[in-house]
Amino acid sequence: MYKTDTIAAIATALGESAIGIVRLSGDEAIEIASKVFKGKNLNNVDSHTINYGHIIDPETGKVIDEVMVSVLKAPRSYTTEDSVEINSHGGIMAIQRVLEVVLANGARLAEPGEFSKRAFLNGRIDLSQAEAVMDLIQAKTDKAMDASMNQLQGSLSTKIRSLRQEMLDTLAQVEVTIDYPEYDDVEEMSLKQLNETAVHVKEQIQKILHQAQHGRLFRDGINTAIIGRPNVGKSSLLNRLTGLEKAIVTDIEGTTRDTIEEYVNVRGVPLRLIDTAGIRQTDEVVERIGVERSRKVMEEADLVILILNQAQALQEVDIELLELTKDQNRIILLNKQDLEPQLTHADLEPYIQDADLIATSMLEESGIAELEAQIEQRFFSGEIKSGDVNYLLNTRHTQLLRQAISSLDEVLESTEMMLPVDLIQMDFTRAWDLLGEITGDSVQDELLNKLFSQFCLGK
Repeated sequence: MYKTDTIAAIATALGESAIGIVRLSGDEAIEIASKVFKGKNLNNVDSHTINYGHIIDPETGKVIDEVMVSVLKAPRSYTTEDSVEINSHGGIMAIQRVLEVVLANGARLAEPGEFSKRAFLNGRIDLSQAEAVMDLIQAKTDKAMDASMNQLQGSLSTKIRSLRQEMLDTLAQVEVTIDYPEYDDVEEMSLKQLNETAVHVKEQIQKILHQAQHGRLFRDGINTAIIGRPNVGKSSLLNRLTGLEKAIVTDIEGTTRDTIEEYVNVRGVPLRLIDTAGIRQTDEVVERIGVERSRKVMEEADLVILILNQAQALQEVDIELLELTKDQNRIILLNKQDLEPQLTHADLEPYIQDADLIATSMLEESGIAELEAQIEQRFFSGEIKSGDVNYLLNTRHTQLLRQAISSLDEVLESTEMMLPVDLIQMDFTRAWDLLGEITGDSVQDELLNKLFSQFCLGK
């Protein structure tokens, strides 16, 4: 097992709360905790017990806090090392003082992600599961949480290891045929084995990547730009969807000068809503900068919600926005249905093609349910359901899978050209190694340090 010194960190968010937790892990975790704990002798308690007492400063004997201390003995802990969790009161000063006395008595402050790094190095979890820990912490909806939990339980690891084993079996068979050159068809048999396995593995990787595109939406949210000219109801829509008064709503044009971002859960689908500055011609410097940012956000959005004011005739800016978004994934809202109509479907026919049109009134809160249903159907109905999303691939995973496909393409091209088997094996083995980097079966220390440095301090 991977052995190091004893580390400690605050494992809960800093701020006022009922409970704060200081976590220790390492060979001397129980011994250090015993030095600062007044209650039962922690060296003699059973594993997986929680014990009442007080944290004291051994030098002065002063009581620091009333606590409950959990003891988890190796190997039955997250890191597989002896671990202790001190549950103190959640105030900022209380939890900080508990940590300070623990550090003063032999523990070292943990680096970001060091607990999870030890869990990986000690074989408790693999690399993809360690990365799923952060996805679980950052999950914004129940569907994202379910997918993160699937990956934490090994869904991606199981799939990748199965593919690597299939490739390893093929490599072993090729080696056997090479070792018996007396057979006339040895070269042909080897090429056939490599080709068939490469085709199958490539197909499976492509399925993972395809499913991961939906997983990305669950994890990161659908970038949704709310656009339109000033005072058509953009900020009101943001407030209706979030249920909060996030944006200032007035009758004065140009109130929103910059983009406002907010995450919202729409029927289990996470939306990263971006309320943009109203797009119009303006000489006002700050507003003009906001308008330019709005255009950029619109271009990069996964979904565009274009709001038109049906109580006014179609204007030049409306037509410009309809043209700019015609090739994008968009939903058009005809807002202010509570007012006398001045804009009809016939006026929009030259510009909307097959676009979805929803009548809304932010004042009366009508049409919001229809909008939410349309978003859910558009992104997640039919092709894939949230229960099917087992993988939340990050950029590292995606790059490695695409590189593996590239190596497998080299294998397929080489087998068609009947190149020597030993040359083809190099590309085949390269793909096998790349898949191993996802689970950590083949990975460099430098990469590990970089990955775990992005974790929370107490994780």
